[in-house]
Amino acid sequence: MAKVLKTQEMERCIACYSCMQACAREVKKSFSLQYAAIRIKTRGGLQSKLIADICRGCTNPPCAESCSFQALVPRKGGGVKLIEDKCTGCEKCIPACPIGYIKLDPTSEKIIMCIHCGICAKYCPHEIIKLKEVR
Repeated sequence: MAKVLKTQEMERCIACYSCMQACAREVKKSFSLQYAAIRIKTRGGLQSKLIADICRGCTNPPCAESCSFQALVPRKGGGVKLIEDKCTGCEKCIPACPIGYIKLDPTSEKIIMCIHCGICAKYCPHEIIKLKEVR
């Protein structure tokens, strides 16, 4: 069954960045947080709460529809699969994402996209990030 990342009870997040470190280290093979496909950040302001910037796993992903090179292929259950060899870094998918999640890797000039593998959820000490089954 297909699985998609979900967050819950973000007020329990302490911004330890364990999820970002795990994603960058184990998926992207980098120790730099800028390569993580999940981003923990504030909503802005001095006393705002934290948010997890993750792929929402759209069932009809507009990012895949905007890709002229078929580098983003819709996954069963939601989200997309990135075929890095086909990504040209044209950035058409970036404005197509309804939540502005997609960003460009400055080194490879290809997009950074969540693959919904659940590594970030595994390292979240407060179990805020979950990999949930979807139909």
